[in-house]
This record gives sequence, C-alpha cells and structure tokens, in this order.
Amino acid sequence: MTWLDCRALDIVVAGRTLCRGLDAAFRAGEVWGVLGPNGAGKTTLLHTLAGLRAPDSGRVRLKEQPLPAIDARARARSIGVLLQDHDAALPVRVLDTVLSGRHPHLPRLAWEGPEDRRLATEALAVVDMTGTEARLLSTLSGGERRRVEIAALITQQTPICCLDEPTAHLDMPHQIGLLSWFSEQARRNGGLVITVLHDPNLVARFCTHVLLLSGHGDSRQGPVAEVLTAGALSELFGYPVRRLQDGENSCFMPV
Repeated sequence: MTWLDCRALDIVVAGRTLCRGLDAAFRAGEVWGVLGPNGAGKTTLLHTLAGLRAPDSGRVRLKEQPLPAIDARARARSIGVLLQDHDAALPVRVLDTVLSGRHPHLPRLAWEGPEDRRLATEALAVVDMTGTEARLLSTLSGGERRRVEIAALITQQTPICCLDEPTAHLDMPHQIGLLSWFSEQARRNGGLVITVLHDPNLVARFCTHVLLLSGHGDSRQGPVAEVLTAGALSELFGYPVRRLQDGENSCFMPV
C-alpha cells in the first residue's frame, strides 16, 4: 500500500528551487532517510510531504487523496510530525506535553481519559523517561526534552511518522534505541517513517530507502543498497567520502 506519493513536486524558498519535479511513492513498511547539505531543503520537503506547507508546484496525496482536501484533524490522525525545534519556555509538565499527542483523537473540548494516560505512560517508557511525568519541560536537558517530544509523537499513534532530526541532542544509546523502535514499528505494523538525518551510517543501518536532496533542485531516491554509495555521498556533500569494510559491517567516513 502507498501511504504518501508526490508528483512533479517543486519546492522554492527565497527564489531558490530546492526541489524540482520530484516523483516519489512512500509505501507501507518503508523507512526513508532524507540526506543533504545544510540549507538543501530537507525540513521544507518534510513539511510539504506532511501537509504543513503547500508545494510550489505539483501535488502530494495521502492514500490517493489530495492532501489539501483532508482537514487538519483528520490529517493529524494519519501523519505525525516531529519538528526540529520545540519551545520549552512555557511551564508545561512532561505528562501534559506527551498527552498533547492525543488531541487529534479526542472530541472537541474533551479531556484525556485513562486510556490516553496509559498510552502516554507507555510512550514515556519507550523513550526511557518513566518517572518524569510531573517534571517541567524547562527542568530537562536538551536530550531529555527531545525524548519527551518523541513520546508525544508516539502517543499520537499515527501510521505515518515524519521525523525532523530525531537524533538531535540524543546520546548514542538513545539514537540507536529510538531509530530501532521506529524501524521495527514500520516493519511490523505496515507504517511509514520519513526522517531527516545527518549521519549516512544511521540511514544505512535503519532505513530501507533514501532520498538525496542537493539543494540545487535535483534529487535522487531509491533503496538504500542501490543509492547510498560513497560516490553519491561525495557528490552530495562536495567532500570525499570513503566506505570502510569490517567483515560484514561497513561505514561511511569522510576522507
């Protein structure tokens, strides 16, 4: 099943064409990594695919329905978005932040119930934040706040997850653990994950597909095994990259 697809998609920011004529289909069970240099339009592309901004040309569909034709609440029940930045200045408790993920599923003006709290508690366990429910966001470290934001997304229970730099501020164990969790959920439940990452080794390890965005309009996408090569990465970043092999394992390293 195809969850999302785009055709002839153009993205233009400040007069720069960052993406031109993109045709892509994002299917059930897939995990897509989006790679590109700073300013290439990765976040803008993710927001466009999620319906947070309109394409400058072309179209995006959710299960063969034009994205603009789907109201915001219904869209939020299908597509969850982890934003790159989150405002932690307000005095908000961790549990209330995580429960915000349930809002698209509740009747208007309704309060969260026991089932919503159960889902929030389970999500906090996934991100290793059990026991922090009563703490204020402002008392958490950057990595802890990021994990709370991810817990809110998990609580939203959407089949499609669009993640903008989910590993930002996270230490190595939590990077690996959370990307493993999202990858497994997509495979097991037929969901879809599209994630902006900066480390090609994480893309190689956890993603089934990759989209390389140059920032000059051109892009390249396909299965990781076919598209993610040292040559492609060297061209993408304008810096030499080498693939190192250690038995059955390999990694990409800047030269």
